Amino acid sequence: MSELPATRAYRLAYDGRPFHGFQRQPDVSTVEECVFDALRDLGVLDDEADKPDGYAAAGRTDAGVSARAQTVAFEAPEWLSPRAFNSELPASVRAWASADVDAEFHATHDAVHREYRYHLYAPRDGSERASEEGPIDEARVRDALDRLAGEHDFHNLTPDVEGTVRELSAAVERDDDFLVVELAAGGFARQLVRRVVGLAVEVGRGESDPSKIDRVLGSDVVAGPEGVAPAPPYSLVLWDVAYPGVAFSTDRTAAESARAVWRRRHRDRTVDARVAGAIRDGIE
Repeated sequence: MSELPATRAYRLAYDGRPFHGFQRQPDVSTVEECVFDALRDLGVLDDEADKPDGYAAAGRTDAGVSARAQTVAFEAPEWLSPRAFNSELPASVRAWASADVDAEFHATHDAVHREYRYHLYAPRDGSERASEEGPIDEARVRDALDRLAGEHDFHNLTPDVEGTVRELSAAVERDDDFLVVELAAGGFARQLVRRVVGLAVEVGRGESDPSKIDRVLGSDVVAGPEGVAPAPPYSLVLWDVAYPGVAFSTDRTAAESARAVWRRRHRDRTVDARVAGAIRDGIE
């Protein structure tokens, strides 16, 4: 008797730098295309099929944005554990946990909470490592995020014209030379996270007065020089996605594989930073 597929959700971690975003696009490398290629190589997805049955993803991260807990769900055979999934995924994309879910489960629509973390390089004022762009006043950043938190129409912080009213929670924590900005909501309009961070940075550097936040959250369109550009994508991570009644089980082997990948990437980038700093300091 052949095995009947069941719907299963998977947690994916990925380094967004090599990809042109999560969602599949023609002629460029995306995370989603890597997922589908892996499923074809594993015999889970037919060569002629566009995507797996029941497939959906929690979000469409922008080019360069990374993830700790992107979530995809589809009809999968019982043997497709995260470690089996990883056998055909590139090292920059790792499955590390899974959960059996109802056949009606939808990874996009059923999510009730999404959290992003932005790692903002912000050495303290007076530090030898102070950013060339100028110091960032932590208190002003906190005040800006407090003003942006709550339910607002964020139409001036997204290119979307619908679904712009969101209830946003915002927090920031100091971690050595970084401010880690945590933004959470049931869902996010396009570029909303990066533009919220961009506006907080403008205020934190003194480039904009806090009153700009009131204008941005107002009903009038704020465009042109007064508009808010998105912060760079490489510091942003899709950190968590929550679903009612769904408990993910960590595949220990797969999780260790993922940690090993990021240990190597952390080491390599630490070396890159060391070399860059040595050359900087050696130029007279």
